[in-house]
Amino acid sequence: MMKLSRSIAAGAAMAALAVALSPATSAASQCGKASWYALHSKTASGERMNPSAFTAAHRKLKFGTKLKVTNAKNGKSVIVRVNDRGPFIRGRVMDLSKGAAQNIGMVSSGVAKICYDIIE
Repeated sequence: MMKLSRSIAAGAAMAALAVALSPATSAASQCGKASWYALHSKTASGERMNPSAFTAAHRKLKFGTKLKVTNAKNGKSVIVRVNDRGPFIRGRVMDLSKGAAQNIGMVSSGVAKICYDIIE
């Protein structure tokens, strides 16, 4: 019985190590479609929307969370701060401010496949 529990513990430790070493598959990293927006109204966090700032809208992440957003098509990245809620269109994971979208080259397309990682 002692040998069995040791092998189970060793197996659990190996599984934990594999998860820790696996590429960005955690809740802190996600890929999907993003769009951009440029309003001048207040955001859900209460601050005024600044289209040239590097900000983003996300459905669930805490306001102030910083994300590294990468355009999957061209590899360009930008650091944004979550200050709004959205997107409200099915199939999209994030809305970026126009400034952030320009920085990663997705303004003309309007929508792009992105991947993001929580950095703070």
